Amino acid sequence: MVLVAIFSETGFFDYCAVKAYRFSRGKVWAMITLLCLIAAILSAFLDNVTTMMLFTPVTIRLCEVLNLDPRHVLIAEVIFTNIGGAATAVGDPPNVIIVSKQELRKKGLDFAAFTGHMFVGICLVVLVSFPFLRLLYWNKKLYNKEPSEIVELKHEIYVWRLTAQRINPASREETAVKCLLMQKVLTLEMLLRKKLRTFHRQISQEDKNWETNIQELQKKHRITDKILLIKCLSVLGCVILMFFLNSFVPGIYLDLGWIAMLGAIWLLVLADIHDFEIILNRVEWATLLFFAALFVLMEALAHLHLIDYIGEQTALLIKVVPEDQRLAVAIILVLWVSALASSVIDNIPFTATMIPVLLNLSKDPDVNLPMKPLIFSLAMGACLGG
Repeated sequence: MVLVAIFSETGFFDYCAVKAYRFSRGKVWAMITLLCLIAAILSAFLDNVTTMMLFTPVTIRLCEVLNLDPRHVLIAEVIFTNIGGAATAVGDPPNVIIVSKQELRKKGLDFAAFTGHMFVGICLVVLVSFPFLRLLYWNKKLYNKEPSEIVELKHEIYVWRLTAQRINPASREETAVKCLLMQKVLTLEMLLRKKLRTFHRQISQEDKNWETNIQELQKKHRITDKILLIKCLSVLGCVILMFFLNSFVPGIYLDLGWIAMLGAIWLLVLADIHDFEIILNRVEWATLLFFAALFVLMEALAHLHLIDYIGEQTALLIKVVPEDQRLAVAIILVLWVSALASSVIDNIPFTATMIPVLLNLSKDPDVNLPMKPLIFSLAMGACLGG
């Protein structure tokens, strides 16, 4: 969180969004595709919520330029941010909980192994998601129904017509005033028809003023501190490299948490932050306290044997299935139960609860199921469902 907080001071996220608009050359779907891909890639290594908070202002500005409804674009970005966060072991809190489990790491499910398997699966999810997104949002749904100037013009016509209707001509002067008001209404209606025709033509064409728009956007949304950006990219690259080396080099006796903490301290020293309170305010302390309390709760539930009971019931359900179909049914069951449960309750406590259940299930000689496919199903369902 500290790394992302300092990273956000460079203006890098705004810069990426403007570059997406430039490469798309004003084409709506090309821009949406690039924005979603950038959001997914960044979310694979950074916090999902922070990524969306930083992407939202510049996305709304791009939608204003293209006369798009920002709600649809933001929803698409949220979907792909969620998908991208599931690709690595540090992209989503459920993945962090899984990789941080010592018992899983002893069985070979470390950072590199987890990321390697999940990355392939998430790439397939991305390839399937884009056609579904294209079917969900037709062009006519992406654009605002009417620009603000047309809405204001319609309101003006309504006011003039209402004023004319309230005049009951009892004299020549009142009749003349009413005629003038109705003439004003007719003039505004002709102007409205012209604006509507122009608007409908613009919808069917790509943005021809994209070069002018990009110059305006580049003035407002640019890299504010290039030196700090280089420092952030260097430290973040070293941290990610250490994550992978930790899986292959036995001489590194550091957990993922210590590697991230050392990277944050290193970046704080390099960045030379004068107002440290601004960085601390961007850290989600409530989330950190929630994690701490959650781990205490899970240990208490383990002592009460509640997790063992859930595991026994799940094992009994899987034992009913024939042995040759047991693994496929278990994977589908874990995947969909995780996805549906995480869409209703928070995926963090659900993941923390299900890890011991799946471990006990894999140890049961009567079930005889491998551990890794079940864990990957849990991660996929919890991340995408949440």
